[in-house]
Amino acid sequence: MTGREDKNANNLFFLCSLIEYISRKTKNHRNVVVNAIGKNKLQHILDLADIYHTENIDKLSFELIEKHNIEDGVFDNISSAEFSIPTHWDIGKVYKRLIIDISKKEDKPVIDILTEVYNSWLSRKIEDFNGSVYYESREYLYQSYLAGENL
Repeated sequence: MTGREDKNANNLFFLCSLIEYISRKTKNHRNVVVNAIGKNKLQHILDLADIYHTENIDKLSFELIEKHNIEDGVFDNISSAEFSIPTHWDIGKVYKRLIIDISKKEDKPVIDILTEVYNSWLSRKIEDFNGSVYYESREYLYQSYLAGENL
């Protein structure tokens, strides 16, 4: 462990933040971006995140959008937000914590859990910046995910 956080957790944080960044840029739900990139490439980015994070995020996101033909969508949770908007780093941290908490319970690869979380009902709640879910406690999000509904 170097720094305040485990390298794998930091790499996951970067990947989740990148997904959020691309989703905002292309106006897509987060699962659209995750599914377009695919598990293999997501795993590759996760494995090399300590290198990728030294690149310009605009350049990296542009390359991924082009390579995986991620078309512009119509989901714009930024301009429709009525309150302060969390950064892509803030939301990356929310997803990272949730994925780590689930991975401690389940014996599955992190990329499988990441894909499940982004394709879950909870992801739609997290990306609603007019709601309150994205700033709920780590434990609340984890327990709600396990329950399959907001608690």
